[in-house]
Amino acid sequence: MSEIKNYRDLSVWQKAMTLVKQIYETTRSFPKEELYGLTQQLRRAAVSIPSNIAEGNGRGTKPDYVRFLQIARGSLFETQTQIELSRDLVYLSVATAPPLLALCNEIERMLNTLIARLGS
Repeated sequence: MSEIKNYRDLSVWQKAMTLVKQIYETTRSFPKEELYGLTQQLRRAAVSIPSNIAEGNGRGTKPDYVRFLQIARGSLFETQTQIELSRDLVYLSVATAPPLLALCNEIERMLNTLIARLGS
């Protein structure tokens, strides 16, 4: 197993970055009237996930790191909720929402594991 030197080496950060890119690609097809509504809110929530993982990693203490990972998890839950709302409003196709939600679930498990390991 290779040594983790910084946040970019974390699989959870890499997967969160993938989610952000997919959210940006997906929301390009949202209705124009949602540009400053759900589109922007969903993008911001998704961007917050890897951003908080990175910021927490740079804080230098375990309690700070855990706190920022918890904030990232909160942003992930916000992202999941907005994906579900977008699906229900039929802004996302039937085929688009499940892979996004599956990736969110994977990131959630990874964050939970990292939080548990750092918290002990």
